[in-house]
Amino acid sequence: MTSDTPNPPLTRAAWLAVLARASLAQLQAQTPAADTLPPVQQVRPPEVGMVMLRGRVGGTGNPFNLGEASVVRCAVRLGQGPLGVAYALGRDKRRAELAALFDALLQDPQHHDTLQRELIAPLAQLQAQARTQRQQAVASSKVEFFTFVRGEA
Repeated sequence: MTSDTPNPPLTRAAWLAVLARASLAQLQAQTPAADTLPPVQQVRPPEVGMVMLRGRVGGTGNPFNLGEASVVRCAVRLGQGPLGVAYALGRDKRRAELAALFDALLQDPQHHDTLQRELIAPLAQLQAQARTQRQQAVASSKVEFFTFVRGEA
């Protein structure tokens, strides 16, 4: 795929992941004016809770409880239309509220294509670039250990 070929639209699970990783500033920059939206009803106002993070020994072994993390969840409905939901690590209620609003808007055919093109695709690309940079930084510090076998036993 060339760089001038448009990316296919992301599925709901994928755009929810992108919205969950987006910063408050990134979401606020794309928030439509309130007078251009149908009435927004808070079905579940933003609330902070805790989740247990699980890890696996060696990445693939036995699971274990790693620790707890704060998470915010929110659900909004656009008029009588779609229900938008969001979960985001941290304690930023406004960030979760905006992510839920964008989830609802992305389910609305009137806003879907524009938001996929102007919000989700650029955020997904920025997040992929950041992930690649982190992977390169980690790879540059990787140490390979090996042992020599001395003689035969």
